[in-house]
Amino acid sequence: MVSAAQLLKPRAVTDPGGVSVIAPASFARPDRVESGFTALRKLGFAPRLGESSHLRGPLFFAGTPGQRLADLHAAFADPKTGLAMCLRGGYGSNYLLSGVDLDLLRRNPKPFFAYSDLTGLQLLLLDRVGLPAFHGPMLAADFSSDQGVHLESFHAALAGEPYSVGSEEGLRTLKFGEARGTLYGGCLSILVSLLGTPWEPATEGKLLFLEDTGAKPYQIDRMLWQLRVAGKFEGARGVVIGEMLDCSSPGAAPQLLEEVIMNAFADFPGPIAMGLRSGHVSRRNVTLTFGVEAELHAGATAELRIIEPAVKP
Repeated sequence: MVSAAQLLKPRAVTDPGGVSVIAPASFARPDRVESGFTALRKLGFAPRLGESSHLRGPLFFAGTPGQRLADLHAAFADPKTGLAMCLRGGYGSNYLLSGVDLDLLRRNPKPFFAYSDLTGLQLLLLDRVGLPAFHGPMLAADFSSDQGVHLESFHAALAGEPYSVGSEEGLRTLKFGEARGTLYGGCLSILVSLLGTPWEPATEGKLLFLEDTGAKPYQIDRMLWQLRVAGKFEGARGVVIGEMLDCSSPGAAPQLLEEVIMNAFADFPGPIAMGLRSGHVSRRNVTLTFGVEAELHAGATAELRIIEPAVKP
């Protein structure tokens, strides 16, 4: 695993430029792709779609694993590309993990925006290459919506400026305290799916961010239980839970999910906050940078501060 001192930070993106848009997992609706392209162009970027990223199939995939890998490699190798961005999540990037050319990506580090099913791919690049993960908006999933992107954090992360998010971004305190550590995590169900594989998440000593969508509270409890008994909460400094979009049960008490989380972390010594809109969200998707130092302040109000840049000048 790569230590914090070995981070391979890409160049800051202070002037809009080329964006390689790829689909390492599932395909996206054409109208959302076009809307996302329009939004990026309005910000001054020049997006280009990967050669195979328009494909619909086989199954639910945007091409074969070989085609999707080729687009990933081409996005990083392209000298005209300042950042890479996924179309959407869905399912299928797990098929790419064993075939990624880590040396190629190591020679061509770039900000890589993704979340959801791409959590495994982002953590592979962070843990094996040292490339910070940009857990943030994707083209068809977020830029296609008028209020889909939290532009303040998006631009700050690309420029390497310190920034913070708090109550305006949905964050609230569940357990008081303060913690500092390396921000790390992603989609809860994907983290669980990586247990027992060569790409198992390295959570010790980290400030954990966990989010998901469409899972009932008992399913969230089961996934948190699995991470806990696998030792993935040991040594963690603090916990930030996402918005958890549509993670409810019909007829259940509205506070059930919060009770599930507090029960799962009953013996956890660090601070806990919940509600941050990053990943699967209802609006204004916040960019978080995994692999860099952050601070969680959970008091009367909650605030997550990104104190280390994920890029270099």
